[in-house]
Amino acid sequence: MTRIIAGAAGGVRLEVPAAGTRPTSDRVRESLFGALESTGLLDGTTVLDLYAGSGALGLEALSRGAAAVDLVEKSARAAAIARGNAERVAKAAGRAARVHQAAVLAFLTTARGPYDLAFLDPPYDVPNDAVTDDLRALAPLLAPDAIVVLERATRSGAPDWQAAGLVPLRDRGYGDTTLWWGEPPQR
Repeated sequence: MTRIIAGAAGGVRLEVPAAGTRPTSDRVRESLFGALESTGLLDGTTVLDLYAGSGALGLEALSRGAAAVDLVEKSARAAAIARGNAERVAKAAGRAARVHQAAVLAFLTTARGPYDLAFLDPPYDVPNDAVTDDLRALAPLLAPDAIVVLERATRSGAPDWQAAGLVPLRDRGYGDTTLWWGEPPQR
């Protein structure tokens, strides 16, 4: 069972697509959001959740005080599930997330930032070059002090932040999963 861990919608259960997605575990989300809350980054921010699946990452941010959340998911089935999850979280949080059924690069070419926080959780079989392309398209949409969190298989190795126009911030491994954090270059 996947659920919202904390915040206004804490405990709300989230439906997860039966196939084709890999939800971020509660343990990883708890650690990630503990670190984000310690930065004060969640209150009133604009969040982008790419490869959203069930929407768990973006909806957790909404529950914990994000002002606006965009969930982007290509699969029609997963996007429908994310919409249902967003409706349940909106009832408890008092704010709604927008769900966009679109491919990540297609969405990024028409999106208007700035985003304060962006999550990317592509399927593990998405090649590193495609992830770099996503990050490169995302970079101009970020606020100057934004944070990007990329979840990938540890075996994939670190993203090519430089090729994407971003800089690495930190990383943390959780068994087969690693979270890589990046940010825009400081001007």
